[in-house]
Amino acid sequence: MKSLVGLALVLAACGSDANVAGNYTIALTNRDNGCNLSNWTVGNQTTGVPVTITQSGSNVTATVMGPAGVVLGAFLGTNAFTGDNSIDLKALGTVPKTSGNCTWTYNGEITADLAGDALAGRIDYRAADNGNPDCTTMQVHGCDSFQDFNGTRPPQ
Repeated sequence: MKSLVGLALVLAACGSDANVAGNYTIALTNRDNGCNLSNWTVGNQTTGVPVTITQSGSNVTATVMGPAGVVLGAFLGTNAFTGDNSIDLKALGTVPKTSGNCTWTYNGEITADLAGDALAGRIDYRAADNGNPDCTTMQVHGCDSFQDFNGTRPPQ
């Protein structure tokens, strides 16, 4: 899963007036692994992740394409992040995980800045659990794993 989440979640934008639409190629770097995700190596880099961003006014959708999109879909239950503010995009997880009496999904949130045709930011993966005490014991409750990313699109 080192690249699962890495390949999985990527992209965002900046400012509601910015034109963020385009086809991006993203590179990810795994950072803290507060959720103890399997096969996550801090410092591991994944490059060449294709992401398509569409925009209608301030509504933005970022869709992870190719094998990374498939992996993201298996992990979160979706390969798309959406938002009505182009600096903050979210993907709500629908794939349940269970251990003991703890049940949870992972949600993704992307925040980024766009400078010209270069996009850079952070992707947070947070567990949303059922509040059972087993979740605290497992270090799921309140956990946060994150990646830094950057990428470019062809000049607009």
